[in-house]
Amino acid sequence: MQNQLKNDTFIRALLRQPTDYTPIWLMRQAGRYLPEYKATRQRAGNFLNLCKSPNLACEVTIQPVDRFDLDAAILFSDILTIPDAMGLGLYFAENEGPKFEHPLQDEQQINNLQIADMDKLAYVPAAVSEIKKALNNKIPLIGFSGSPFTLACYMVEGGGSKEFSKIKKMLYLRPNLLHKILQTLADSVVNYLNAQIESGVNAVMIFDTWGGTLTPTAYQEFSLNYMQYIIKNLTPNIPSIIFTKGGGLWLENMANINCNAIGVDWTINIAEAKRRIGDKVAIQGNLDPSILLSDAKVVNIQAKKLLDDFYAVDNNANGHIFNLGHGISQFADPENVKELVQTVHNYSKQLRQK
Repeated sequence: MQNQLKNDTFIRALLRQPTDYTPIWLMRQAGRYLPEYKATRQRAGNFLNLCKSPNLACEVTIQPVDRFDLDAAILFSDILTIPDAMGLGLYFAENEGPKFEHPLQDEQQINNLQIADMDKLAYVPAAVSEIKKALNNKIPLIGFSGSPFTLACYMVEGGGSKEFSKIKKMLYLRPNLLHKILQTLADSVVNYLNAQIESGVNAVMIFDTWGGTLTPTAYQEFSLNYMQYIIKNLTPNIPSIIFTKGGGLWLENMANINCNAIGVDWTINIAEAKRRIGDKVAIQGNLDPSILLSDAKVVNIQAKKLLDDFYAVDNNANGHIFNLGHGISQFADPENVKELVQTVHNYSKQLRQK
C-alpha cells in the first residue's frame, strides 16, 4: 500500500527501512491549538457531533496536514467511541472530560456486556474513506483505538480518575470480571480496527493511556496480553504501533508482541529506549509536549538534541518516527509546531549526510 503513496517515509520508518530523513507526525495534531479546528468544532455544536460527522472529522483531520509538512495524518475520532457503541451513554461534561451515564458497576452488567455493534460505529470507517479521498495518497493515514485496559478504566470508573480505585479493586478482588470486560473490548477493538483497515488506513495505533498505572505483573496480564491479542487478529500487512504512557519500564516486553513500533513518552531518553529495543521494532517519540509552549529557538534546540541522542545509538537513523511523548497541548503555538516539523526534516537530513 505504501507504494501508492507520494510520501511513504513514515511507513518505511515503521518497517525500519532506510529513509532520507526522520518522519514526523504529532499525537493530537488535529486539536484546539489550531484556530481552524476551533471554528469547525463550533460549527459541529459539540465534540461528539464532530466525531460522528464523517465530513467534519475529515475536515479537522486534514487541517494540520494543510498547515504543516507532516508525514502522516491520523484519523480524528475519540478512544471512547467503542464503549459509547456498547450503550454506556458517553457524554462530555463541561470542564470535566468524558463521563458515562451507565458505568459498569455490577456483575450482571458485566456478564451482559456484548461486543460493540459495528453498525453503531459506521461513521468511523465512513470518515476514513472521506479522509483517504481528501489526502489523495499524499501521505499515510493512521487509524487508532484505545487499548482494552484504558477503555475499561473509563467504563468502570464512569469517567476519568486520578487513582483508578474502582478498576484496581476489581482487578485484585474479581479478576475474572475484569478479564470478561477486557476480552469483550479486545474483540471489539479487533473489529473496529479491521473496519478502519478495510476503509483504507495505512497503519494503526493502540493508545494505552492508563497501562502505566499498573504493576509490572498486572500490566502484562491485564494490558499487554490484550494488545498482543489485537495485533495477532488484525488484517495482515498493516503496520502497528502500541503506546503505553508511563510504560518505559517494560519496553522489552512491549517489543515482543509483534507490533512494528513502540511509542515512548518523554520520561525515558530516546537513546536508552533504542539501546534496549535494538532493531526489534521501530521507536516513535518522544519530545516533551510542554516544549511547544516555549519559543522557536528552544524548540529547535530540543528537537536537534533528541535527534542527536537517537543518532548516537543508530547512525543510520532508521526506525525512528519523531513525535511528542503525549498529545499536543491546546496552548501550543502553531508557529512552534511549524518550527518543529521543519527542524526535524532539515536536521535529520544533515545527520544522514555525515
